[in-house]
Amino acid sequence: MSNPVIGVLALQGDVREHLVALAVADATARPVRRPEELAEIDGLVIPGGESTTMSKLAVLFGMQEPLRERIKDGLPVYGTCAGLIMLADKILDPRSGQETFGGIDMIVRRNAFGRQNESFEAHVEIAGIEDGPVEGVFIRAPWVESVGARTEVLAEHDGHIVAVRQGNALATSFHPELTGDHRVHRLFTEMVRAVR
Repeated sequence: MSNPVIGVLALQGDVREHLVALAVADATARPVRRPEELAEIDGLVIPGGESTTMSKLAVLFGMQEPLRERIKDGLPVYGTCAGLIMLADKILDPRSGQETFGGIDMIVRRNAFGRQNESFEAHVEIAGIEDGPVEGVFIRAPWVESVGARTEVLAEHDGHIVAVRQGNALATSFHPELTGDHRVHRLFTEMVRAVR
């Protein structure tokens, strides 16, 4: 079976690191910036970065509605940090005009773990990931305040939800792509394979 084609939303954020991690996880990885490129992928990663900027750029590049539709239609998606925010159905403290793509029945809090200078790394045990905890890099990270009945909590840190899954959608508060440990990307690649 050929490798699944997984795009990385390349509007803003740590795109290159995700492309590398996906390639290691046996996916064919490519940047995605335009609506027509959505038709060429089997799954999509929404990277970390700045969720307010990402929201504005998605509208500017004409990606907001096409992405919402593809996610609603079952496109496998994985969001890290700002990507988790973009997959939330609701943000507790949105900036003015900030919108999300939705897809996961959860409420999130932006910058919940603190400012840039309060960034940290921590071991995170994730349900479905074998061989011990992953190293989570938390940079101005959000956390999940609450989830709906269809959303599975995969991990917590310090009493807060930091990884979730709902159907074909996966999200983490942290950045596994910055660590060299590609097990979360392998999990997502397998999720994509399962629906191809």
